[in-house]
Amino acid sequence: MQQKKQFFNVGLLKRVLAYAQPYRQRYYGSIFLSILLAVMAPVRPWLINITVNDYIQHQLVEMLVRITLFQIAFIVVETVLRFFFSYYTAWLGQQVVRDLRVQVFDKILHLNLRQFDRTPIGTLTTRTVNDIETISDIFAEGFIPILADLLTIVAVLFTMFYLNWQLTLVCLIPFPLLILGTYYFKESVNKSFQRVRNAVAALNAFVQEHIQGMQVVQAFAAEDKEFARFREINKEHRNANIRAIFAYSVFFPFVEIILAVCLGLLVWYGAGQALAGSAEAGKKLAGDVMAFILLLNMLFRPLRFIADKFNVLQMGMVASERVFGVLDNNDSLQPPPGGYLPEARIGEGYIRFDRVWFAYKEEQWVLKDLSFEVKPGETVALVGHTGSGKTSIISLLNRLYCIRKGSITIDGIPVDAFPPDLLRSRIGIVLQDVFLFSGSIYENVTLRNPAISLERVEEAARLIGLHDFIQRLPGGYHYNVLERGATLSQGQRQLLSFIRALLYDPAILVLDEATSAVDTESEQLIQHAIDTLIKGRTSIIIAHRLSTIRKAHKIVVLNKGEIVESGTHDELIERGGAYARLHDLQFAGSES
Repeated sequence: MQQKKQFFNVGLLKRVLAYAQPYRQRYYGSIFLSILLAVMAPVRPWLINITVNDYIQHQLVEMLVRITLFQIAFIVVETVLRFFFSYYTAWLGQQVVRDLRVQVFDKILHLNLRQFDRTPIGTLTTRTVNDIETISDIFAEGFIPILADLLTIVAVLFTMFYLNWQLTLVCLIPFPLLILGTYYFKESVNKSFQRVRNAVAALNAFVQEHIQGMQVVQAFAAEDKEFARFREINKEHRNANIRAIFAYSVFFPFVEIILAVCLGLLVWYGAGQALAGSAEAGKKLAGDVMAFILLLNMLFRPLRFIADKFNVLQMGMVASERVFGVLDNNDSLQPPPGGYLPEARIGEGYIRFDRVWFAYKEEQWVLKDLSFEVKPGETVALVGHTGSGKTSIISLLNRLYCIRKGSITIDGIPVDAFPPDLLRSRIGIVLQDVFLFSGSIYENVTLRNPAISLERVEEAARLIGLHDFIQRLPGGYHYNVLERGATLSQGQRQLLSFIRALLYDPAILVLDEATSAVDTESEQLIQHAIDTLIKGRTSIIIAHRLSTIRKAHKIVVLNKGEIVESGTHDELIERGGAYARLHDLQFAGSES
């Protein structure tokens, strides 16, 4: 029942067709060609009827030559027009695909991160690639071609009734069976296509997730179990396609049988009329029979595929509903009621959290009534057990998520009053899990910003202490790090992220577990990079290794989203509270 609702959703179809409006010349040209070709379709059988009845039987050789040459010219013109019709409809579909894909990806780029917490990456990939490609079929194989086929059927039937209405009624006797078979074929294929689309989305999500997590799969020897799960998903995809293939295998021979019956009735009735009537009537009937053979083939040609095209249209509508679901998702950063402050600027970088509450899910609070400040030029460290809310604080500062209660200000201005691009351009973040894109080192540290020259990159690398290492790589700064920086170690990827942060010269620096997963040598290099970066900047450091934050101006200790104590390293050690216990646990046995 839901599928019918989707298919007959005229508003949704209008919304899809609206994407062809920028190309209205070819869009309306395609519709005009569909009408013209429908009108032209029965002309050739009608000309053959005239040729047989008027010229061959009366031996008018000169007229026969003329009409033959005219038919050849007509076929050439019709072929050219069909080429342009097919080309325009496919061209329209690809233009819509391009525009929609750009719009959807732009939308995804600006969605709140919680959407990616809830939605598998493979599902969004399917929406952006497979579903939008399916929408192109609405133009290439769906709406306009269906219109052309329906008009052709009407034109052919009109011509048949015009030439001989008795013969037409006899030929149409098996048509109720054809209509019934077409309906069941459409329903069967539609269900199969639905299963195929769902299986494709499941395959994309499963494959992408497991390729990204292949290290975990292999480390825990889970290859056989995950392969078995993949086989089940792939089996469902195969079975859905086989059901569709079975429907096609039954329907097309069924149509051929109906056509054969129609032709048999045509010959039977025509022969009976010729034998029962006069010689003159028999001669006229000969031309009608020849024309009807061609007309019946023209009638059945669109009928063979019109049910399939209806399913293509219907699947395009289902895909468009999914794609528009992404486009209509308004869970993105919204300006405050008064709009962004165009004059908002980050100067000294004075950060203040005032009674901030935050939850990823309703009422499951991650941060509770949190208040602290970071003065200009200060370095504040956040420490606490996993899940205490340290990374959430950084995400809120950068407006990757929105707070539920309270306020966060920078230089006295609420963070939601800053345009997001301005805010994030002035906050440099070095994450624990550094993500590098497939491409060169230069492209990764500049994020393909053409305003940043290679000389600036080299200068930043020297400050961080990574220039000599990069120069030893094949190609130097143009060395391809592959997807996620697979050719580099964790420490090397971390150092590249420091270069990236330094290049953008942020007023505020955030370091999230920057030394948590590196060896001692890399930690020393990273500590040098940290000292270089935080000089003269307001900084927030999240660290499990407490040795990296001894010099911080203030250390804030978190537990279950609440601040339990704060102060300098020495003050907190002397106090003997939560920080001192963390310190003792971490350095037990390492200090004498």
